[in-house]
Amino acid sequence: MDEQQSLPPHVLIFPLPLQGPVNSMVKLAQLLCFSGMHITLLLTENIHNRLVRHTNISSRFDQFAGFQIKTISDGLPEDHPREGSKFLELFDSLKLKTKPLFKYMLTSGLLCSDDGKRRPVDCIIADGVLGFTCDVADEIGLPIFCVRTISPCCLWIFFCLPKLIESGEYPFKDDDLDEPIRSVPGAENFLRRRDLPGFCRSGNLTDSNIQLYKTEGQENSRAYGLILNTFEELDGPTLNQMRTICPNIYPIGPLHANLKNKLYEEKTSLGPSSNSLWAEDRSCINWLNNQPFKSVIYVSFGSIATMTNEQLMEFWYGLVNSGQRFLWVIRPDSMAGDDRKNKIPADIAEGTKERGYIVGWAPQEEVLAHPAVGGFWTHCGWNSILESVYEGKPMICWPYFMDQQVNSRFVEEVWGLGLDMKDTCDREIVEKMVKDLMVVRKEEFLERANHMSKLAKNCLIEGGSSYSNFERLVKDIKSFK
Repeated sequence: MDEQQSLPPHVLIFPLPLQGPVNSMVKLAQLLCFSGMHITLLLTENIHNRLVRHTNISSRFDQFAGFQIKTISDGLPEDHPREGSKFLELFDSLKLKTKPLFKYMLTSGLLCSDDGKRRPVDCIIADGVLGFTCDVADEIGLPIFCVRTISPCCLWIFFCLPKLIESGEYPFKDDDLDEPIRSVPGAENFLRRRDLPGFCRSGNLTDSNIQLYKTEGQENSRAYGLILNTFEELDGPTLNQMRTICPNIYPIGPLHANLKNKLYEEKTSLGPSSNSLWAEDRSCINWLNNQPFKSVIYVSFGSIATMTNEQLMEFWYGLVNSGQRFLWVIRPDSMAGDDRKNKIPADIAEGTKERGYIVGWAPQEEVLAHPAVGGFWTHCGWNSILESVYEGKPMICWPYFMDQQVNSRFVEEVWGLGLDMKDTCDREIVEKMVKDLMVVRKEEFLERANHMSKLAKNCLIEGGSSYSNFERLVKDIKSFK
């Protein structure tokens, strides 16, 4: 027993099996490894297979003797899409079929090492939307931290959903999406109906999304603490509101940059690594190398968003007509229904040949850090926003779902880092917004973006807010041993 006590704490990390959460929590796992902990990263079999196929996940942690990956079934057939409109089917299956497997894994000794060099699990770090992990932690007496990889501003709206319903602001009484929302403390002066998560537009209190997310405040407050991928200087007012429900919050972001700093500090031999579930086309970096300074707008709508052929054409014409250089990620599965079968008109084909470059997937962190990139047209996923903020790149926002609607409002109205284009798909508006971001208001946006970038970098150095919060997290985890 004395030998076991001398071993490092053993932490189980269980991400929600989607690209964004997996990306963030693999980075968190690496950071905790550098802090001297033993880590078990628990991945669904589907996610593990995709990571092995497209990344160096198998070799990346070789330097950490206390690290292991374990897999668990998500209970769905192999050909199930698991994302987009089918996400709730994944969530239901995790709750019904994965929960008992999760409990068995923690209580059976499967996670200890046979030679006694790894302790039993001391604490759990799980995605906060996986409420069943809190149930299991309570049942077996393990402390648990929740991680939310969506934006704090959206999570705060989830916390406030019961208040929105109680006040009569939701469901909406008419179709005016510009009606102000007054029941989200701290956002009374700028939040509108159209800025709430897209599923709120159904107006149906029995909607499965409403039922899932209206308990967020109650679920996340069950944990010992709430880990967030943000920093105080960006989200301070929202975090202060959230602390009225979850007092113990650890803002330790931007996670991707936190990890880069640690890799540099440790002088590790590890090269660039990716957590992408798609194969990256690195030819775009060579293309960027031949473009002028801050002349390119990078366009990517993330790993889930889909477009109709009509939307694709409006976006494409708007980009070409703006006269700006562009790098555009169009995933092979990004078309809704027709898979871009229509012939590309000659004028936009010619404009793309002159000033554009299209790939199926890109190494996004590297792209946003590239000096040729001057702006980012994004779906407003939280990882994408933080990567853009850190690199000082202004944004055009075309949100698709979940936290992206509220994120885009904050980008424009609260942080002044770009333009919100939600609920719009028109080539003239696209052309105008691209010109505004890259030419007309370029200096204005760059000045604000550079300021926020400095704050993001400073929060990660010794004494900075995220640096200190991460040190506090490590100390608290070690106290559970």
